[in-house]
Amino acid sequence: MSTLSLDEYKSKRNFNKTSEPRGVQDERSGDIYVIQKHDASHLHYDLRLEMDGVLKSWAIPKEPPTEVGVRRLAVQVEDHPLSYASFEGIIPEGEYGAGTVQIWDRGRYKTVDRK
Repeated sequence: MSTLSLDEYKSKRNFNKTSEPRGVQDERSGDIYVIQKHDASHLHYDLRLEMDGVLKSWAIPKEPPTEVGVRRLAVQVEDHPLSYASFEGIIPEGEYGAGTVQIWDRGRYKTVDRK
């Protein structure tokens, strides 16, 4: 696990102005997933998967598909702290990612080997 994993996340935020979690890297590894609807400069969705004590994160420009077999572009972004999995709120104007964040879906995931 890289100790630098959350450095990029922290460098983009002023925690005196935003209510986003500061977060710390966690030694445990679980199976949390969350999809957050992020109405920022452009509406998009953020997919976050718990791996190596952080939330590995991808921005998805279009609404996640609800039908099997439909694909969406997902662009990897900086890791987020595990506490971000429960974050909903408004990121203030002038801050990185300014806009409204809402939880669209969340739960647990299981990695399946493809044959």
